[in-house]
Amino acid sequence: MPARLRPEEIVTIGVLDEKGMARREIARRLEVWEGAVRYHLRRRAAGAVDGRKQKVFKAIGVKPEIDAWFSAQPTDEGSRPVNVRDLFEHLVESHHYGGSYSSIVRFVRANYPRPKLRTYRRVETVPGAQSQTDWGEFPRVDVGEAEDVSLSAFVMVLSHSRKFAIVWSLSHDLVSWLHCHNEAYRRLGGIAAVNRIDNVKTALSQGAGAWGTVHPTYRAYARTMGFHVDACQPGEANAKGKTEAKVRLSRLLVDVARERYGCLEALQAETDERVECWAKKTICPATGTTVDDAWKAEIEHLRPLPPFLPEPFDLSVERPVHRDCLVHFEGRQYTVPFAFAGLKVEVRGCAGKVQILHGGKILKEYPRGTEKRLLLDPMCYEGEATDRVLPPPPLGRMGRRLQRILETPVEKRPVDLYAALLEVAR
Repeated sequence: MPARLRPEEIVTIGVLDEKGMARREIARRLEVWEGAVRYHLRRRAAGAVDGRKQKVFKAIGVKPEIDAWFSAQPTDEGSRPVNVRDLFEHLVESHHYGGSYSSIVRFVRANYPRPKLRTYRRVETVPGAQSQTDWGEFPRVDVGEAEDVSLSAFVMVLSHSRKFAIVWSLSHDLVSWLHCHNEAYRRLGGIAAVNRIDNVKTALSQGAGAWGTVHPTYRAYARTMGFHVDACQPGEANAKGKTEAKVRLSRLLVDVARERYGCLEALQAETDERVECWAKKTICPATGTTVDDAWKAEIEHLRPLPPFLPEPFDLSVERPVHRDCLVHFEGRQYTVPFAFAGLKVEVRGCAGKVQILHGGKILKEYPRGTEKRLLLDPMCYEGEATDRVLPPPPLGRMGRRLQRILETPVEKRPVDLYAALLEVAR
């Protein structure tokens, strides 16, 4: 039984009573106690009025200050409606108002006109111009684990053709965020010029919207893939309505709450198949063709995928290459080709490896988090001089002998090798 009847239910009780319906039947239809029906009919017969409507607003004491606040607000066509939260904070700080925020809201609604309805412009993007990205949350999914897990559905949609991809993930961390981008772009067959995102922490390290600071790692990924990051303004879900709609659609295409999957890969394969079926029978509103046909036409306008998608990384920094051709990263030193001495390179911390890049191209890769603090590749010191850099001097006789000893296992080193080393040292 409901704890409190809604106003429309109280009116319904009076109407049904006037029509001669028994009170027990009224209570049964409204699923309330018969005593509640009798109580409201007695109040109606006695002409009782809700006492709350006769109470004086607590905010009446600061009405002059509220009037002054409204008068000071801009009234031009482009101005936003009055922010009642700002009004409440102003009254508390400047006039020591002791009431609640709700009391100000009720007073403003009762004594001031409603703000004008604020419309927004609907714009259709041209092919290849924009993609939209968002997360969908799916708790308690059976994917063959020991117990149900919470999954996240990464959804990316091409704004023109409405073709979209769903990538399932167990985590929201930065590596998963970039991995899902790779998988979505692979399914969409290319990269749109702009990717509109929500204000998630993996994408924005500070702030929100146009004034937010893009996470340096995500910025490095976007630079490598060749797209611009466009963060939505807070509280404006309509700015990324296409991906919001596809997140809702994903709950209908794949009912993970009722279906069981042997593993995450099986769920992903089933999802890809259902998305493809949906695209082949759904009409794209921008073209009048199916979403699948519109997408095939849009692929020509997308940036082609690079030969090798960047490996997901959780750290990206710029480091100078010193004269000894070493780069410092995470307490270790790595060699890079001598031609890059004096320049800055990008160093990425990936899962299990360190990548060193310049101009978007990978120069060297090393294992990450090794016990060694100095990782050398002798080939980085070899090669021809450039217009800017001379190669290091070649190894001398002593250096060559030491290198030969280093490359030979201890148990296989002949004694005369050490004798030759002593001869060189004389």
